[in-house]
Amino acid sequence: MLQRIQTIYLLIAFIATGVLPFVFPLWSNENGIEYYFVNNLAFIALFGGSTTLSLLSIISFKKRKNQFVMGRLNIILNLILLGLFIYRLLNLSGETDPEKVVSEKGIGMILPIVSIVFISLANKAIKKDEDLVKSVDRLR
Repeated sequence: MLQRIQTIYLLIAFIATGVLPFVFPLWSNENGIEYYFVNNLAFIALFGGSTTLSLLSIISFKKRKNQFVMGRLNIILNLILLGLFIYRLLNLSGETDPEKVVSEKGIGMILPIVSIVFISLANKAIKKDEDLVKSVDRLR
């Protein structure tokens, strides 16, 4: 059933990894040039994989176990993406000279965290549904 709460959570995760990276930059360098995820092949692959897994999880609502496994894989992909962001963040210069333009970290760097939170909530709801179905099967 598409009207379950995990569908809404997965839809929010889909938006966070499929739509919002085009809107919010990951960071801007000292020249003021904004850096989006499409400038790096690894970011494209990880955001694309996460978006695809979210969409597949929404579509496969009849197979709760597969949906749960896809959610876990999606969390792993987002953790890898977050690790790459943290690595890049630590290598990104953070000047404090008031005469120079300071490089800024963008809001796009927290998108994997948003996705992880909502996929975790979806997996919790999927597990709850699976436990409910198992308990009803025991009564028969």
